[in-house]
Amino acid sequence: MLDKMKQLMEMKRQADVIKRELDAVTVDVQDVRGIRITINGSQNFRSIEIDETLLNAANKARLQAELLRSLNAAIAKSQGVAAQKMKSVLPGFPGF
Repeated sequence: MLDKMKQLMEMKRQADVIKRELDAVTVDVQDVRGIRITINGSQNFRSIEIDETLLNAANKARLQAELLRSLNAAIAKSQGVAAQKMKSVLPGFPGF
């Protein structure tokens, strides 16, 4: 029973380390021309930069669609970073 508790405590410690490391990792995404998004490994957005040429009423629908595409790309890349980090720290852990 104590061994199980020690294992759980060690996993919690490792999870805390991973969380801190993911908070420190930033991913810049420029998959869409005119939109740049910075997100960290914990999927918290740090910044969104939009080129001025996209900022007019005629481009509203396009901007919304491109921004949505960019946000999804940023999240996917951030999740990839997180998965790699988990895989390196917890090899053989179920799901990794």
